[in-house]
Amino acid sequence: MEKKFEHIPVLLKECIEGLNIKENGIYVDGTLGGAGHSLEILKKLDNKGLLIGIDRDEDALNVAKERLKQYKNVIFVKDNHDNIDEILNNLNIEKVDGILLDLGVSSYQIDEKTRGFSYIGDAILDMRMDKEQKLSAKDVVNEYSNERLANIIYEYGEEKYARQIAKNICEYRKNKNIETTNELVNIIEKSIPAHVRYKDGHPAKRTFQAIRIEVNNELKPLYNTVITCINKLNIGGRLCIITFHSLEDRIVKQAYNNCLGKCTCPSDLPYCVCNKKKLGKLINKKPILPKDEETKYNTRSKSAKLRIFERN
Repeated sequence: MEKKFEHIPVLLKECIEGLNIKENGIYVDGTLGGAGHSLEILKKLDNKGLLIGIDRDEDALNVAKERLKQYKNVIFVKDNHDNIDEILNNLNIEKVDGILLDLGVSSYQIDEKTRGFSYIGDAILDMRMDKEQKLSAKDVVNEYSNERLANIIYEYGEEKYARQIAKNICEYRKNKNIETTNELVNIIEKSIPAHVRYKDGHPAKRTFQAIRIEVNNELKPLYNTVITCINKLNIGGRLCIITFHSLEDRIVKQAYNNCLGKCTCPSDLPYCVCNKKKLGKLINKKPILPKDEETKYNTRSKSAKLRIFERN
C-alpha cells in the first residue's frame, strides 16, 4: 500500500515549459519528492527519452517508484542532488538536456509529524531529509555552542532575536535535553517580545528553517551545485531551479550571473585578464512567480521563485 505522500508540484506548468523538453532527451529531477514534476516530464518523453530521479529521502523514492511504475525510462537514485556530477558519471552519462531542482523541504516532510520538520504539533526533533544520516535537529539544538547556535539562527533564519533564542536554548538544556518540537517552540516563543511575537507569522518559523538548513546542509554546496548542473547541460539544455526563501534565491541568482561571461576586471585595466567564459543565458531576467490562482489552492507556493538558465 502506498504511503500517504501529498504533494502539489509548485510552478508545474512553468517548469515544464521552462525545460523546453525534447521527446528523446535526458532529464534530471534532482529533487524527486512526490514525483509531481517528474510525471509531467515523463509524459513528454518517448521511449528513447530518459528521466533520472534523485532524492535523499527513502520515503519519497518509494512513493515515486509506485507512482511512476508504468514508465520504463526512469532511473531512481537515492542520493543528494549536490552529487549530480558523480551520479551522472556512475550512469555513464556525460551531458543531459535539462535539470530541475525544487529546493527546500517537501510538503510531505512538513506534514509527516514523525519527521520533526514542523513547528505545528509535537514530534521528536529530527528534520533529517535523509533518515540514514547521523546529524539531526536534536544534535544541533543540544550540542552546538551558544555562539554557533546564534550565528546559524541569524544567518540561516534571518532571525532578529537569534541571540536571545540561542541563550534561552542553552539555559533550558542545562536541566534536560530538548527532545521535542513543542519544547523548542515554547523556548522560541518566550525569547521574542510579546508585542512582535506573531507579527510576521509563527514565531518559530525562522528558527526552524535555520536548524533544518544546518541539519541538511542546504546552502553551503548550493553555488557549486548550480555551476556543476550548468556544466552538465548539452547546448540548448536548461536548468530550472525553484527557491523558497531569499538565501537560496540569492545564491542561485549569483551563480547564474557568474555564468553569463561578464568581465569582472577593474575598469582601469587596458584589457581583460579575468577570462570569464559565457556558459549560456538567462531565460527570465526576473524570477517567475506563481500566479494568484496557484497560491490560493497551494499556499506553500507563495514564496516560490523560478529561475531558468540555458546552456550555449
